Amino acid sequence: MSMKLPHPPLGEEEPSPPPQRRPRGFASGPAPSAGAAGPPRRRGEREREREKERTKLRERHRRAITSRMLAGLRQHGNFPLPARADMNDVLAALARAAGWTVHPDGTTFRSSNQPPPLPPPPQLGMFQVASGDTPAFINALNSYAIGTPLDSQASALQTDDSLSPSSLDSVVAERSIKTENFGNSSSVNSLNCMDNNQLLRSSAMLAGDYTKTPYIPVYASLPMGIINSHCQLVDPEGVRAELRHLKSLNVDGVVVDCWWGIVEAWIPRKYEWSGYRDLFGIIKEFKLKVQVVLSFHGSGETGSGDVLISLPKWIMEIAKENQDIFFTDREGRRNTECLSWGIDKERVLRGRTGIEVYFDFMRSFHTEFRNLSEEGLISAIEIGLGASGELRYPSFPARMGWKYPGIGEFQCYDRYMQKNLRQSALSRGHLFWARGPDNAGYYNSRPHETGFFCDGGDYDSYYGRFFLNWYSGILIDHVDQVLSLAALAFDGAEIVVKIPSIYWWYRTASHAAELTAGFYNPTNRDGYSPVLKMLKKHSIILKLVCYGAEFTVQENDEAFADPEGLTWQVMNAAWDHGLPLCIESALPCLDGDMYSQILDTAKPRNDPDRHHASFFAYRQQPPFLLQRDACYPELRTFVKCMHGEAPQNGED
Repeated sequence: MSMKLPHPPLGEEEPSPPPQRRPRGFASGPAPSAGAAGPPRRRGEREREREKERTKLRERHRRAITSRMLAGLRQHGNFPLPARADMNDVLAALARAAGWTVHPDGTTFRSSNQPPPLPPPPQLGMFQVASGDTPAFINALNSYAIGTPLDSQASALQTDDSLSPSSLDSVVAERSIKTENFGNSSSVNSLNCMDNNQLLRSSAMLAGDYTKTPYIPVYASLPMGIINSHCQLVDPEGVRAELRHLKSLNVDGVVVDCWWGIVEAWIPRKYEWSGYRDLFGIIKEFKLKVQVVLSFHGSGETGSGDVLISLPKWIMEIAKENQDIFFTDREGRRNTECLSWGIDKERVLRGRTGIEVYFDFMRSFHTEFRNLSEEGLISAIEIGLGASGELRYPSFPARMGWKYPGIGEFQCYDRYMQKNLRQSALSRGHLFWARGPDNAGYYNSRPHETGFFCDGGDYDSYYGRFFLNWYSGILIDHVDQVLSLAALAFDGAEIVVKIPSIYWWYRTASHAAELTAGFYNPTNRDGYSPVLKMLKKHSIILKLVCYGAEFTVQENDEAFADPEGLTWQVMNAAWDHGLPLCIESALPCLDGDMYSQILDTAKPRNDPDRHHASFFAYRQQPPFLLQRDACYPELRTFVKCMHGEAPQNGED
C-alpha cells in the first residue's frame, strides 16, 4: 500500500532539494551542457572577471601612489632608497635618519652614542619634520598626509566594465600624470618665482652641509678643436690660458678626447700622436691630472658642435664597397657614427676584426704614453663603446631626424647583425623569429602608437622577449670582448665606461627608448644589472651621465620622463654590485639649483653606507670659462663643496 506524503499548506512552495555534489575523478560524469546552466554561469563569470579587473586597477593605483611617494623621498629628502624599494626600505631609511641603528635582519634600536633627543619640532600636517629637512620635502610629506586615503582614492575611480587590462593601464597612467602635475605645481611655481640671486644664496647655504664630506675630484673637459685633423695642437698659448684659469678654480684635472679618426686617420696601423704629446706636456706644466677618452666614434654630425670628426678615412673607403660595417635601421639607412658590433669578429677591416682594430689602437696609446701613466699624470682611461662614446646603440640619431622624446629605432639590420640573429633563432628552434619587429614604429613614434611598445604589446610576448634578450646580449658581449683586450693593453690602469641616461618613457611599462638603445629594462625586469655585472667582472669604474634641466616639466610629463628615478636605479644597482661610480654632467651648470642637484647626486645625504661618487666631470664646454666674472665665485664654491671644504669669507 503506497503512502502519500502530505502536501504543503496552500500558498507555500515546496522546499527545493539540497544541491547534489558532483562526483570527482573517474566517477564523474560528463559536464552539463552549456545551454542548461549557461546564462547564470556566464553572468557569474563576467562578474568575477570584472571584479578581477577592479582589483588590478586598485592595485595599480596603489603602486602608482607608492612610486610617487618613494620619488618624493628620494628627491626632496635625499633618502638613498633602492630602485625597487619596499616599505621595509622606507622604514629603515626613516629610522636611520632619526638616529636609530637598523641591522640587515631588521633588528632596530636607538644608537647609544647618539646625543640625547631634542624636543620635538612643531608638527606640520601629520608628519613631524626634522630641522634639516627642506621646505619642499615638508610640503611633499604633507601633500601625502592630508590627501585622501589610498582605499578611498582607489574606490573613487569609476571603471567601465568594457575596459580591457591594457586600457585600464592607460587610464591609471593618465590619471597618475594629472595627479602629479597638480601635486607638484606648488613646488614648481615656487622654484620659478625665485630669481638667480636666491638660487645662488641657497647654493651657498648648502655649502656648509658638505664641509668635511668625502673629497671628490673635479675634472673639466677641454674643447674638441684644440687638435686638428692632422693631429697638431692648434693654439698652445690659448690652451695655457685656459689651463691657468682652471687651475685658479682648483679643479683637479682635465678630460681629453683622443679621436680614432684623427690618430689613425689615413693608413691602417699608422698612428700619429704628436698633437696629443704636445698637449699632455703643457698639462703637465700645470700639475693637473688627465683623464683620457679613447673615442672610437665620429662627432659633429649629431649636434656636437662645429668641429667635424669622422671615422678614419680608410674605414670610409672600405664602406664604399661594404656599407654593412655600419649600424643600419629597418629602412636600410646607415649610421656612420660608429662601427656595427656585428663585425666584432668579422675580418672585414683590411684583414682585421673590429675588436682587433680597437685593441691595436689601445696598445699603441699605451706604448706611446706609458711613462705618463707611470708618473701619475694620466689618472684614468675611458673606453668609448658606442654612439657618442656611450655604451648604447645609435638608436636616436639627430641626423636621421630624431627629436625628443621619440622612442628611436632598433639598429640591427646590417648583414652581420642579421646573420647573428638568424643563428640565435635557429638555436632556439624558431627560425621564423630571425627578424626584427615590424610594428616598432619610427624614430619619433610614441610607445602607445606602436604595437610592439604599447601596454600589453609584443615586447612582452615570447618573440619579443627572445628578440630583446638577443639585442641586449649583443651589447653585453661587445662590452666583454673590448674590456678583455683593454685589460691586456693597459695592464692595471683605471678603466672607465660611460652609460647613458635615457630617461624619457621611463614611467611607461615598456621603457621603449631604453629598449631600442640596448637596455632591456621594462618595469618587470632590471635591465642594468646584467651590464653592471659584466663591468664588475673587469673591475671598471662606471660613469653615469646626469642631465640637467634640459627640458621643461611639461615636456618631461608628456614623455613620461623620470631622470631622478633612472639615476637612482643605476646608482643603487652599481653600488649593490660594488662598482665605483662617477658622475658626468651633460649640460653646463647655469644656476645654484643645478649646482645643488649635482652635489646631492654625487654626495647623497643620509646614506647609511656613505656612498659617494669617485669623481665628477663636465663633459661639454662650460660657459664659466667664457664668462669668468659672472660665474667664477659660484663655481669656486661648488668645487669647494665637491672637495668637502668650507668656502672662504666673501665667496658665498
